[in-house]
Amino acid sequence: MNRRRRRAVTAAVLAAVVLAGCAPAVQNGATVSIAVVPAPASLQPAEGAPFRLESASVTGEADAVATLSALVAARSGIDLAADGEGPAIDLRIERGGAAESYRLTADEASVVVTGADAAGLFYGVQSLGQLVQPSGDGWIIPAVEIDDAPRFAYRGVMLDVARHFHSVDTVKGYIDRAAGLKLNALHLHLSDDQGWRIHLASRPELTELASSTAVGGDEGGFYTKDDYREIVEHAASRHMIVVPEIDMPGHTHAVGLAYPELVEEPVITDHIRETARDYGGELPVKGTPYDGMAVGFSSLKIHDEATYDFVADVFGELAGMTPGPYLHLGGDEALGTPEEDFALFVSRASTIIADLGKTPIAWHEAGSAADLADSTIGQYWGYVQPTDGMDEKARGFVRNGAQLILSPADAIYLDMKYPTGPELGLTWANGPTSVQRAYDWEPSDVVEGIEESDILGVEAPMWAETIRTAADIDTMAFPRIAAAAEAAWSPATGDSDLRTWESFRTRVGTLGPLWTSLGIGFHPSGEIPWVTE
Repeated sequence: MNRRRRRAVTAAVLAAVVLAGCAPAVQNGATVSIAVVPAPASLQPAEGAPFRLESASVTGEADAVATLSALVAARSGIDLAADGEGPAIDLRIERGGAAESYRLTADEASVVVTGADAAGLFYGVQSLGQLVQPSGDGWIIPAVEIDDAPRFAYRGVMLDVARHFHSVDTVKGYIDRAAGLKLNALHLHLSDDQGWRIHLASRPELTELASSTAVGGDEGGFYTKDDYREIVEHAASRHMIVVPEIDMPGHTHAVGLAYPELVEEPVITDHIRETARDYGGELPVKGTPYDGMAVGFSSLKIHDEATYDFVADVFGELAGMTPGPYLHLGGDEALGTPEEDFALFVSRASTIIADLGKTPIAWHEAGSAADLADSTIGQYWGYVQPTDGMDEKARGFVRNGAQLILSPADAIYLDMKYPTGPELGLTWANGPTSVQRAYDWEPSDVVEGIEESDILGVEAPMWAETIRTAADIDTMAFPRIAAAAEAAWSPATGDSDLRTWESFRTRVGTLGPLWTSLGIGFHPSGEIPWVTE
């Protein structure tokens, strides 16, 4: 059994389950629900009447005021008065608490949200926005006290823009949606066999020659340096970092369109042929754009020093463009690279990144390498019940003194099909994946032998083989992204009465009207008792 940091569970939290999870409650004649996602560390319904929004004013930190005003207007149509004379909503920062933590108190007379830092205040405002609800002919915030802080420092989503390219506006929209659930990292998968998506002055041929294609023959695209800066700045305004990934030594067929001298001939196996047969597309040919779905056939040349000049150029320029601490080197599914060569490559590539002053991240396969840079974070994408030694490779990062990001594919790969619903998505990760399966896992139980302190966080990837539009992203992410957010933010399973499937499904159901008002086209899963107005 892994050790976990225990948190007190009070009778008031149990009462919150009744309010948030089972039946409506009445506060001074008004029917209310108290439902926040992800579940707070502590939530106590308060006595007395709810706070009424119709004549409310809002004061405090300007960014937080703007964020709350937009949420309230979208949800209720009410324009909060700035510095008015009505009942007050006060949004403030008071230093000294845990990073990203906040406190929210609401009663009939006032609402106060206090963040330990700007991020904490932002997250408190997101919780407050979820509490806004109709009552009779008006709008209220129920009387409540919330004390909240994240379980894990890293709470991420990944968007694959290589298999299908997604515009700057689409990426910014996904940032907004993820930040609303207190997620704080956007991992951008910027390169793969099908295309290269970021312009680099040191290697302009990559976007000139390798960016125009996508899966299924769709149009490609790439981000200019200004585009990337816009994404990074927008993420920062929502208290998110951007983690750019350049996948290597595999997933590098597109690199060969620009620099054929750096890549090996594709390794064509029976599995590659079966994938082409089942999903369409031609077999990969060196120097020819690839638009199929097969993986594992490509490789950089491991013993050519020009390869490491390329790695240094790419990550050196990305480091200067990326203020966040992480650069992701990929390292997954390098089936076309001999095992010893793979270990040599990820060792050298991780050292190049570390020498740039950045922290490398690699998929869990790289944990088998003996000489990996000791700061390298591992990202586990195996199953909730590990198979084929995936957990042993993941433990390699911890033995090396680093941490893990957990992305179990059969729980929180957001591109897996739903059991019922649209035809979008794939099923290879023990799919289809229900909302309940996305929820019913505990991060500390996935990789045996690791401690709570060995987990940096949780990330929910969305691969884009079948994901073409912003609407596709919404459909596949929501509501399952909320399950990943709760695994990342909330107390451990068993440490809070709110951390149950029954509580979660009911709390998520109350968010349907808010998501609709924000333009989020979520999948109306029959597993969720959706609230309608």
